[in-house]
Amino acid sequence: MIPFQGLKVGVHRFDFKADDKFFEQFKSAEILKGDVQVVIEMTKQERMLILDFVFNGWVEVSCDRCLDVFKHPVDGNERLILKFGDDWQELSNEVIMIPEMEHQLNVNQYIYEFILLLLPMQRIHPEDQDGVSTCDVAMLERLDNHEEIEGIDPRWDALLKLKNKKK
Repeated sequence: MIPFQGLKVGVHRFDFKADDKFFEQFKSAEILKGDVQVVIEMTKQERMLILDFVFNGWVEVSCDRCLDVFKHPVDGNERLILKFGDDWQELSNEVIMIPEMEHQLNVNQYIYEFILLLLPMQRIHPEDQDGVSTCDVAMLERLDNHEEIEGIDPRWDALLKLKNKKK
């Protein structure tokens, strides 16, 4: 929570930590665990709050290739602008209107969503210094064998013949 009522106009700093306990509250399979330091610099103006988030740490996610869990680095910045108005309303991806009577802001959901946005669409184990994948070798071998055994579904043969005919 960021209690902004009573704060003077100007810049204020808030430090948060997104750890295992933080991620447990979201019941998501995307992020399993993590340790992310979050610094929020809030610029309070008369009719607006500008929150600049800085993220640094890691989260534990499943590899899309081998399904093994690994630590993915999280590093980046995001911005959220809060304007005072009559009711809660999302004006854009970056701008939200909040009621004038609000005196504090729960930033947990924003922190979680921003961390998700900092992750790539495809999450795969990084390569080591020699350029070799650090994925689970046994799982990759099982996938290779599965593809050989399965082969092509015979129902697609007719379409493949048509495709090859056009060439």
